[in-house]
Amino acid sequence: MAEFAGKVVAITGAAGGIGQVLCRHFVDVGATVAALDKNPAVGDLARSLVAGGGRVESEVVDVSDTGAVPEAFARLEAKLGPVDVLVNNAGFSGYPILETTSPDTWKMLVDGNLNSAYVCAHAVLKSMKERRAGVIINIGSVNALLALGDPAYSAAKAGMISLTQALAIEYGRFGIRANIVLPGTVRTPVWDCRIEKNPEILDQLVKWYPLRRIVDPVDIARAVAFLASDSAAAITGAVLPVDCGLTAGNIQMTREITMEEM
Repeated sequence: MAEFAGKVVAITGAAGGIGQVLCRHFVDVGATVAALDKNPAVGDLARSLVAGGGRVESEVVDVSDTGAVPEAFARLEAKLGPVDVLVNNAGFSGYPILETTSPDTWKMLVDGNLNSAYVCAHAVLKSMKERRAGVIINIGSVNALLALGDPAYSAAKAGMISLTQALAIEYGRFGIRANIVLPGTVRTPVWDCRIEKNPEILDQLVKWYPLRRIVDPVDIARAVAFLASDSAAAITGAVLPVDCGLTAGNIQMTREITMEEM
């Protein structure tokens, strides 16, 4: 993917488990990376990638802050040039059921997972329109399609599908493409607290996945890089599960119904 040489790829949630792998992957394929995260550790990530020969700049910013986001992108573009690819990766959960979700925490999760993606897209769309080129890739979740807990997070991720399709339809005439990737269970530090409660949790979840494994962050990075590349020039408005087969069907129920080993 030498085609990413000279391309500026902005990645939100860059300090997280998937975000770090996205940054490293795009550096590896020649892109210049603009790394954004509210966690100051994003600066350490950028410095380590620069030390390895990458061209990376970072910004510490809460992407749900509608005032701070345009300023952060303006600073990054002043250093790196206009954004060619935006990866809206930032997101979080934390309230697994409605019973423990308050109106305030619902709003916080929708702001952090959905509204932030819109705010970041808004920050880069003017420049993309002027250049009549650009790619926006949203990182959603299989929770957008199935009731798997975390209802506020899930509702926000479902909203990201609609946002993606709206971007694809409205901005396609400017040469701008928008797609969304829906990860299944991904082994990242987000799972650490659940693993503390049940060290076997990930092994137990594997039975629901036809590929008999959960998703690795690099699986997400490779899918995103494909959608951002010219190889996907005719793909826009797509909803792509990267989930080891979870949304293909209920394999556990199928085993029980057929009474066959699958």
